[in-house]
Amino acid sequence: MNKPLQAKTFFTVRTAPLAALCLAALVAGGCANPSYTITPEMQARAASENPAPPKDEDFPALDSAKWQQGAFPSLEALRAMRAGMGKDQVRELLGFPHFREGLGGVREWNYIFHFRTSAGPEYVTCQYMVRFNADVLTNGMYWKGPGCADLLKPMAATKPAATVQPVVLPAKTTLGADGLFRFDGRSLADLLPEGRRKLDALASDLGSSARPVDSIRVTGHTDRLGSNSYNQALSLARASTVRDYLVQAGVPAQAVQVQGKGESEPKVQCAQTRRADLIDCLAPNRRVEIEVSAQR
Repeated sequence: MNKPLQAKTFFTVRTAPLAALCLAALVAGGCANPSYTITPEMQARAASENPAPPKDEDFPALDSAKWQQGAFPSLEALRAMRAGMGKDQVRELLGFPHFREGLGGVREWNYIFHFRTSAGPEYVTCQYMVRFNADVLTNGMYWKGPGCADLLKPMAATKPAATVQPVVLPAKTTLGADGLFRFDGRSLADLLPEGRRKLDALASDLGSSARPVDSIRVTGHTDRLGSNSYNQALSLARASTVRDYLVQAGVPAQAVQVQGKGESEPKVQCAQTRRADLIDCLAPNRRVEIEVSAQR
């Protein structure tokens, strides 16, 4: 009669400490199951789930934590958190949860994390919740605390301010009238897209001049085709249009003077008999010249 009793007593003495150790490990680990294989299908299922985020009242009270001191986590570890991770992987990154999470079927881990705000001892405290799905894989990570989620955003690299190099303007800029205006055109409406781009660039250069601009003289020229009076009026009208465009682009109106010289100052002489060939040859004479005087 005594023999079975001795065997039973021996079994109880030997196994009770082991059971206690297992229970302690189970509680400390947030009731994590033994390590298991994570398949791609399980990860895809966790990533596709979109559970409703918790409300602030769903987070446990700070004074109910088992480890109330919390921890100073690695930001890189937190940034590595993803849906589809097992509890072993979460524990490797973040450590054990700071609250008693229960004895079985645990689907939620909670943490208390602190983040330094300066080189001194000051810090802010945030709560962090990790939720697990039916496969015991992470399917949601949540923050409680103002600005806590923003702490994981990488700090934008500070770019050095671009140095604007002052522009050294040429004493005289010559723009071909054929590239500025439509055929026989002279008004703002007659400016070609390429002509507008050239005048925009000129206005920008005038505004970025290394030396303040003192005065700008805009002179229009034509070829010898047509009457003297017509060419004189055309050259002045084109010079005035260029001035008006520059003023609209921000060049001070009082600094700009205009004049028209018609056909009086040709750059080339041409003797072609065919009109089309003659027009092409005389193109350099159809121009607008901009002379800039800068303060020394």
